[in-house]
Amino acid sequence: MRELTYVARRTVEWREAPDPKLRSGQEAIVAPVAATSCDVDSAILAGHGFIDPPFALGHECVARVVDIGDAVTTVAPGDLVVVPWSINCGTCDSCRAGLTAHCSAVPHMAMYGAPIGGNWGGLFSDLVRVPYAQAMLVPLPAGLDPVAMASASDNWSLSWRLVAPHLKSRPGARVLVVARGSIGLYVCDIARALGASDVLYVDPDPAHRALAGGYGARTAETIEPIPHGFDLAVEATGRVDQLKLALRSLAPEGICESAGNHFRPGELPLLDMYLTGVTLRIARDNVRAHIPDALALAGSGKVAPERVVSDVLDWEDLPAALPEKHLKPVFVRDNIASPDPS
Repeated sequence: MRELTYVARRTVEWREAPDPKLRSGQEAIVAPVAATSCDVDSAILAGHGFIDPPFALGHECVARVVDIGDAVTTVAPGDLVVVPWSINCGTCDSCRAGLTAHCSAVPHMAMYGAPIGGNWGGLFSDLVRVPYAQAMLVPLPAGLDPVAMASASDNWSLSWRLVAPHLKSRPGARVLVVARGSIGLYVCDIARALGASDVLYVDPDPAHRALAGGYGARTAETIEPIPHGFDLAVEATGRVDQLKLALRSLAPEGICESAGNHFRPGELPLLDMYLTGVTLRIARDNVRAHIPDALALAGSGKVAPERVVSDVLDWEDLPAALPEKHLKPVFVRDNIASPDPS
């Protein structure tokens, strides 16, 4: 099989690798049929990552199940499934607590798309081994478009977690979104759908702002801090100055969710945070626990994640097209359609 491999800044290529095989009854082999780049992949391709190439890239996809072990009962060959980005067993204490990004059955930070916590391959590969299929794979509900849901492995479900629990505990909250990629746009869609009283989206890209405006958000190219302006702030830029902006715009006891990958150090306004009384969370997402809720919202008719998909491209175009600048490209295989029941 082939796996798409990051080899240098703005450069990826197909490399041959052995076809994955089932190693236990708990496993599955899947074939990605609609895969997309995460916002962090854009940073990696730009040369801002912290891991030296080469390595297999990709950690967001909808896949078709090819083979399963004897112990797997929740999915069957032919099923379309969401493949979570992190490797998790589903049964250790961390997984049972919903902390699937911290599974104790595998090395710390085990994931697809980067060789940290072991080498698990990437989801821009022709075939992928899923070591804990019963726990990890989530069937794609009937009626949901695999292209629109290619990001459910991470960015779409992460965006649900960034706002949905907070809007449940703080109905009508005011939401600030400081972003550069797909996460911020998904957040605008979800926040408005779940009853935010105000959503302000800040991004220098006019095309992104137009998308956010279509979701009902107010938009701005840039702003100065708005003291006590928002109950919830979501920062998804990876830039410390933008995280500072978000923190300085919070109301007393406000919450800031940072989904940016901060590869560079910086200083935070700790005194302002102390005086305002804010909660800041910077974390990799425990995505498996809330993929079902995020998919349920996607199927409710209240949101339109498909608008964020900027391009639908052929799987064979990955080496040439992935390094180009796209908001949210989805690469599709010719077997994306359901098998003929006859």
